[in-house]
Amino acid sequence: MRQAFIGIDVGTSSTRAGIFDEQGNLLATARHPIRTWQEAGDIVEQSSADIWNACASSVRAAMAEAALSPDTVKGIGFDATCSLVVLDPSGAPLTVSASGDNERDVIVWMDHRAVPEARLVNETQDEVLCYVGGSISPEMEIPKLLWLKRHLRQSFDNAGHFFDLADYLSFRATGSPARSTCTVTCKWNYLAHEKRWSAPYFQRVGLQEFVAEDYRRIGTDIVAPGTSLGSGLTEQAARDFGLNPATPVGASLIDAHAGGVGAIGGRDPSGAMVDACERLAYIMGTSACIMATTAAPSFVPGVWGPYYSGMVPGFWLNEGGQSAAGAAIDHLIRSHPGHAEASQAARRDGLDIIGFLEKRILARAKSASEAALLARDLHVLPEFLGNRSPYADPDSRAVIAGLDLDADLGAMERLFLAGLCGLAYGLADVIDAFKAHGVRSNMIVIGGGAGRSPLVRQIMADTTGLAVALPQTQEPVLLGAAMLGAVAAGAFASLGETMAAMSALGRQTEPTAPGLAAFHRKKREVYELLRQLDRSSREAMRGFDVNRA
Repeated sequence: MRQAFIGIDVGTSSTRAGIFDEQGNLLATARHPIRTWQEAGDIVEQSSADIWNACASSVRAAMAEAALSPDTVKGIGFDATCSLVVLDPSGAPLTVSASGDNERDVIVWMDHRAVPEARLVNETQDEVLCYVGGSISPEMEIPKLLWLKRHLRQSFDNAGHFFDLADYLSFRATGSPARSTCTVTCKWNYLAHEKRWSAPYFQRVGLQEFVAEDYRRIGTDIVAPGTSLGSGLTEQAARDFGLNPATPVGASLIDAHAGGVGAIGGRDPSGAMVDACERLAYIMGTSACIMATTAAPSFVPGVWGPYYSGMVPGFWLNEGGQSAAGAAIDHLIRSHPGHAEASQAARRDGLDIIGFLEKRILARAKSASEAALLARDLHVLPEFLGNRSPYADPDSRAVIAGLDLDADLGAMERLFLAGLCGLAYGLADVIDAFKAHGVRSNMIVIGGGAGRSPLVRQIMADTTGLAVALPQTQEPVLLGAAMLGAVAAGAFASLGETMAAMSALGRQTEPTAPGLAAFHRKKREVYELLRQLDRSSREAMRGFDVNRA
């Protein structure tokens, strides 16, 4: 009988389901939107019930498209954004919102309400922080939990479970409260290399309740990604998904990490031996993650990690990132006066606006490399949501230099290209930080929708000097999640074996002429000047009170 495995990916704005065979071939996909509440003060909230229903809708639609029997599905895996889910002891939602609405029980990863709490945590200078690059981010769960305790004490006290979203999904699917080493190590400060939580750390940051209750609400059963959970799908979850009860479910991954698993272990077309430690994963979506796998721990200031078994069991992970990647490009384009005109023209051509702009740019430029020259005098520091790494500065903000009054599509193209260059320079900053601390790679494997763009890949290659490869699959994140189901089902002996069997590399982009490298080095100098300007402007305005002036 043919075997199929389902990967379920929960992103920032939608859920997706992908069905793969045992060779990693994509059989069907489906997508369903999820609801988000956004409010002033960097508040971003969602509903775990809405997310679960969206997962169920996606799975049912993908199964219908593939025309498969539920008997064919041998395993399921989930990945999700690193958002915080709060439930009562019975598993019902508890509010994380000032509105008091229990439906709003998820603090989304990009919610920055906990910036003051992150500062308080960092002021402790606890040794645990060495494993997050020396500085915790407000995107992580400990600052969010501290915010709940300080501002919504009733929800904090009444909670029976605090889950990372990926672990919530496996809990909802199987009834197992086990957490993945990926989620708790990368976002909750669990010390996987020592298999423990740190009691002094929780006491110092003001979350001593977790120590007193022996960590019951945040996880006492920590397992490797892909570990088979419980007895598989419960009767109710099986009905929701239209699948068989007891279908194996693997312990989850964070979404970007699923993309890394689906990308870096791919078979090389040349037949050469694969060493995942020589490949960086660059997973580009709303945000972007830059992930390096190492055999031994490497401490890189301003870069999250090193995390033991944070992505690939038995290996260490360093995780750089950009809080706004696709979101930054989208915002730049939407803010341009030509957006309405470009949107209409794109629809006429049957393209999205990014594809439309890229098509126009490549038609005018001699090559994808030389397209960047159109943005010679326009520069963007695209840090709309702060700098995740290597500067660990959540208060940094975007800066644009060289903007004129042109409002035509050519001006929009230049802004788009300048934004792509800015993202590439942020990637190069992280790679330089890696190199300075002994983490070296010879290839970037890029995943996410933007990775399919030849323009994006060429600018990344020219900026970093590294080859940029695509996974053979168009859906490495979904494939990584499906691999978890394959491991849980026993189709492969380990996640490493699954990566080798189900994934392969596809097209490869090489850096081009030295003149383009020099061009990008010069633009990176301007990029750094913009960073200095941002810091200086914040310092100049810090503490200013018009009533005291």
